[in-house]
Amino acid sequence: MNWRAVQAIYSFEMARTARTLWQSIVSPVISTSLYFVVFGAAIGSRINEIEGVSYGAFIVPGLIMLTVLTQSVMNASFGIYFPRFTGTIYELLSAPVSFYEAMLGYVGAAATKSIILGLLILLTAWFFVPITILHPFWMIAFLVLTAITFSLLGFIIGIWADGFERLQIVPLLIITPLTFLGGSFYSLSVLPPFWQTVTLFNPVVYLVSGFRWSFYGVADVGVGVSLAMTFQFLITCLVVVWWIFRTGYRLKN
Repeated sequence: MNWRAVQAIYSFEMARTARTLWQSIVSPVISTSLYFVVFGAAIGSRINEIEGVSYGAFIVPGLIMLTVLTQSVMNASFGIYFPRFTGTIYELLSAPVSFYEAMLGYVGAAATKSIILGLLILLTAWFFVPITILHPFWMIAFLVLTAITFSLLGFIIGIWADGFERLQIVPLLIITPLTFLGGSFYSLSVLPPFWQTVTLFNPVVYLVSGFRWSFYGVADVGVGVSLAMTFQFLITCLVVVWWIFRTGYRLKN
């Protein structure tokens, strides 16, 4: 394993974040803070509690997941797409760097940026609502697993996309709606039985539910099921990435 190559790619991607600090870090934190103001203060004042948790605190895990999911996909997809777009990907392909090392560098940087964003939003939330973290280990575990999994998904999208439209269609038209409909702002128990069953086909439900359980000990589905679904999605993304590297899909041609 050429760890120097991995470090070089990782450092370059992290340095790009530092150059675009307002767009990469500050803007998502400010946008999420507006959610706390609108949903936590305005709507939360009309809702007493959900499963024994104040509404403002209840939505914190969902808002963190919303940001981590979208930013992981976008950071990883843009990270690998721009070298393809500018042609510098051929320098990487001709260098003594394996596909797996390149993936570690790009995915590692994207996941790191998403984790930093998630922690910053968590710190910001403490200024708005009282938060309790009952299971800090599992909170970090769900955060890291989610960031890595969706950074892998973003890496796949960045290789698959042949234009900026395709690059943004999955985060904007698929990931974000699934997150909003995945229990980020409500409990599945408030839905009619039919829609509770339909919602269980949304994979984001398991991520949000497990992450919320690590905070307050309440969940829409069992935490074991949430972990199993997260690992299943992670393995699926790894298999797809392996196939891309094996066949050279959109890399060698």
